[in-house]
Amino acid sequence: MNHKTKKKGFQPSRMRCPYCGAPVVYRSAEGIYKTNHLDTMLYVCSKYPKCDAYVRVHEGTKIPMGSLANKELRNLRRTAHLYFDQLYLTGLMTKDAAYQWLSDLLCTPPSEAHIGHLGEYYCKEVIAASKKLLEQRKQKQHRRPVVCEGGAAS
Repeated sequence: MNHKTKKKGFQPSRMRCPYCGAPVVYRSAEGIYKTNHLDTMLYVCSKYPKCDAYVRVHEGTKIPMGSLANKELRNLRRTAHLYFDQLYLTGLMTKDAAYQWLSDLLCTPPSEAHIGHLGEYYCKEVIAASKKLLEQRKQKQHRRPVVCEGGAAS
């Protein structure tokens, strides 16, 4: 019996640019990043720079940190991370709790709750929800307790 076996997991050879459909190439970030002192590697649309979609890989691997993104989406993801990270950097919650919150917001398992995989809509949702939580915390910190003097208790 001749059975075709499906390869499971990440397959870089099958990656296509979500913007133009061109194949994706694995290459150095040199020429894309202003400086590449860390020898960062990327998956880049083969039509770069006409199509500017790319994604960084986890250091020492060929595993992408998310999905390919154009400049607009990369900026949204950066902003989403900026606000999301403040949820645990300010002590509002632990890092684990923040990722659980993100998972709940996205209605996805925690193992799949990564800003690097989000599109524009969910990046905007993360930004808005993170800002709301941070603002609520700020308002609670600015409320001063009312001290009552006199009255029945004195």
